[in-house]
Amino acid sequence: MTANPWVRPYVLTGGRTQTNHQLYVHTLVSAKHFDARAAAKLSPESRRLYDRVRLGPQSVAELSAHCGISLGVTRVLLEDLASTEHLQIAEGAYDSPFDHRLLKRVIDGLSELG
Repeated sequence: MTANPWVRPYVLTGGRTQTNHQLYVHTLVSAKHFDARAAAKLSPESRRLYDRVRLGPQSVAELSAHCGISLGVTRVLLEDLASTEHLQIAEGAYDSPFDHRLLKRVIDGLSELG
């Protein structure tokens, strides 16, 4: 199931594009318990994310892909769900595991090829 193509992303997020936390594509999200009553009150997009997380911890990218919601909208909606304690964002998930110097060298090398 994909997001409604007629609803603009800014409508789904209330115009917000930024989150308080850096949610990387590999940041893991989980739910300690599933509250069916709370789920019934969520928007369809938030509910899809919440329903999916109850299957087990998943990355932001996995949730975005499985729910058919753009990555930017997924990040905002996940943060909303976490702020209401529906979801938990993995501790320490905000530090990138990648060596930024190595990535810069790879990008520079690729730029030289093109």
